[in-house]
Amino acid sequence: AMVQLNGTTTVKSSSYFGYGQSYEATSSGTGIIVGKSDTELLIVTNAHVVDNIDNLKCVFSDGTSASCSVKGSKSDQDIAVAAVSLSDISSDTASNIAIAELEDSLDIKVGQQVVAIGNAYGYGLSVTSGIVSALNREVTVQSDGQDITNKLIQTDAAINPGNSGGALLNSKGELIGINSAKAAATEVEGMGYAIPVSVAQ
Repeated sequence: AMVQLNGTTTVKSSSYFGYGQSYEATSSGTGIIVGKSDTELLIVTNAHVVDNIDNLKCVFSDGTSASCSVKGSKSDQDIAVAAVSLSDISSDTASNIAIAELEDSLDIKVGQQVVAIGNAYGYGLSVTSGIVSALNREVTVQSDGQDITNKLIQTDAAINPGNSGGALLNSKGELIGINSAKAAATEVEGMGYAIPVSVAQ
């Protein structure tokens, strides 16, 4: 049920003398297959993974890829839904695709074991493990020039760049959260955050 989401973004820079230039940079993140209609797969991810991204591609577990379009994005909640047309997927790939099982976030307990799956550093899907460290942790980030505070699940499972939009799973393999952020500082270790699946729903 996990996919890699890769694309490109335009980065603009200016020099001390006022000259500007722009270049394309690669972008990578993770998505979770949460639904399937007669025509498309629905993939949930973070808004910051897909916003302002060009040439968005979804890479499945068998290594095949397909074009991906953004259905909707909510930057203040850092949630987005993307879609892949079933006509762009081979029958072999389709037979290996699973739909994520969602667990009620209200059943999560501090101290329970979890695993995080994501496209860490764009190297491909990898797994880290840990526990739920805290619930309803208020985390403030900047979005469109304003501070946005959300209540998130805190975990000590390693959340690295590229893990954004990936899954936080309980020991049964059920989705309990969508990995979104980490506290990054030299004095901080093991503070990752996930959006509760109940909020995402």
